[in-house]
Amino acid sequence: MKTTLDLNDQLLASAKALAAQQRTSLTRVIEEGLQLRLRARPPGEAGTRRRRLPVFDGHGGLVPGVEPTSNKALLAALGDDA
Repeated sequence: MKTTLDLNDQLLASAKALAAQQRTSLTRVIEEGLQLRLRARPPGEAGTRRRRLPVFDGHGGLVPGVEPTSNKALLAALGDDA
């Protein structure tokens, strides 16, 4: 698969130098780095745990006077007038 990455110039230069030194491709160096990083994750961090998302059950509603279709009104209600 092809993808585009936006890498720090110094990091890219170091990775290219390592690839040349090891006589391998830049792609292979990046793949190996990703594999090492993914294997190093703690067990609970692998994304296997399912998290419950909160569900609004329809009771209560909005605070009176808040217009739900207006971002400005919602931000003002939060006290974050941007």
